Amino acid sequence: MAKSKYVDSPSAVQVIGCIMRQPSLMNDEGKYFFNEDDFPNDFHKTVFGAIYNLHQMGATGITIRTIEDYLSSRPESLATYKAGKGSEWLKNISNNADVANFDYYYDRVKKMTLLREYDNIGLDVKWIYDPDNLFDIKKKQQQENYLDSLSLNDMANIIEDRIDNIRRTYIDNSTDDAIEVGNGILELIEELQMEPEMGAPLYGPYINTAVRGMREGKFYLRSAATGVGKTRTMIADACNCACDKIWINGKWHDNGPKRPSLFISTELELDEIQTMCLAFLANVDEEHILVGDYDFGEKDRVIEAAKILANSPLYIEEIPDFNLRDIENIIKRNIRMHGCKYIFYDYIHTSMKILEEISQRSGGVRLREDNILFLLSVKLKDICNQFGVFILSSTQLNQDWKSSDIPDQNLLRGAKSMADKIDVGMILLDVTDDDKEALQALCEESGIAMPNVKLSIYKNRRGSYNKCYLWMNADKSTCRFRASFCTSYKYKLIHIADQPFNSMTGEIFY
Repeated sequence: MAKSKYVDSPSAVQVIGCIMRQPSLMNDEGKYFFNEDDFPNDFHKTVFGAIYNLHQMGATGITIRTIEDYLSSRPESLATYKAGKGSEWLKNISNNADVANFDYYYDRVKKMTLLREYDNIGLDVKWIYDPDNLFDIKKKQQQENYLDSLSLNDMANIIEDRIDNIRRTYIDNSTDDAIEVGNGILELIEELQMEPEMGAPLYGPYINTAVRGMREGKFYLRSAATGVGKTRTMIADACNCACDKIWINGKWHDNGPKRPSLFISTELELDEIQTMCLAFLANVDEEHILVGDYDFGEKDRVIEAAKILANSPLYIEEIPDFNLRDIENIIKRNIRMHGCKYIFYDYIHTSMKILEEISQRSGGVRLREDNILFLLSVKLKDICNQFGVFILSSTQLNQDWKSSDIPDQNLLRGAKSMADKIDVGMILLDVTDDDKEALQALCEESGIAMPNVKLSIYKNRRGSYNKCYLWMNADKSTCRFRASFCTSYKYKLIHIADQPFNSMTGEIFY
């Protein structure tokens, strides 16, 4: 590969000199991070690599002597070092290191790395910065000023936005032309008869009849108070979507095709997610897994569940601090790399990074939390539309859930306006004493066990089941929430047929 023109040698030299003089700069990994591609010059790469590795090995004071001792057992690197008159060079850059302006030089090096990588894959980025421009001094200065004004993230976003605009124009056929309402309508009728409006299955009975499964291009929101089961129900749906086997009634059952799925965690760590996945698939109390104390046969089931997970296209991303762009990039990356069409985002809330991003976009104007949460829900719905993916997310509830008779969008913590952008809105609540009293006769007559959780469906685009409850028997220890019947908000029984089988795809809905 030809050498790239996107190299700022003076900045690279300053970065190496500053780090040699003050190795503690490398301690702040959240602010500064390096890889070997930051230094395309072999000599620079050799010297920086020695300094970096010495610091990783515990060296706190790095001198020419320590660098040469390190390189002495690496003949090729030592030859490069000697060819560049390393000792003399290091003494010079250390004496001239401008540590006070390290951030500026670091930023320049990283921007050149980014431009260089785009250039290496054949993407023309001269419109941002053209090192070959030697004659147009005015344009050269404008580009220098523009480059310095951008953050690294800003620059990456500007380039990606341009690529996305090209895709929308020439691939997605994005136009502003009006379309006649009758266009293709007969074909639509035939398509729906051949393939009804029905998505891949969520976990459990009745729920797929109620909301038509996980439909691509749709955004569902399932909220709950703390401890009721937001994350556990989402884990169940993610595993049900991505895994082709599940333990049901004493044996492993086929569970339909494996669908590439993404679970985005904002609070849970990987091992916390893994134990819930194991508990769900194997139908084993998570507590038994956590303490390693199994009942007869349970450990074998958990090991088998682990093998199923290891061979399933379920991907996990952890983002404790995030902004709108991070969420979009994570989803786009997993669509591109893994073909993920089912996204489980746990859960919608604000973060320091998103507050900073919105503040910058609004010119420093501080927006209320409800405005920011609404923007986040708009972004998620836009991603559904743009990429044709299904997204399920959740929110906390405000304090009104304890006294409200109508569990709808007014209970969403932070912003009820989030419900404006969703296709299905649901709220999970524990069953109350009043509920039990109202349901007592119905359960006794039907021989149905008294439920312990209720799922309110308060919004249901393209669905006939709305303003109603699905009553569930929930085993939170195994993440299994299974509906047994449906009523109105006034406890009037609604007849709902379970749809355990999709005749179009041959999939079983457990």
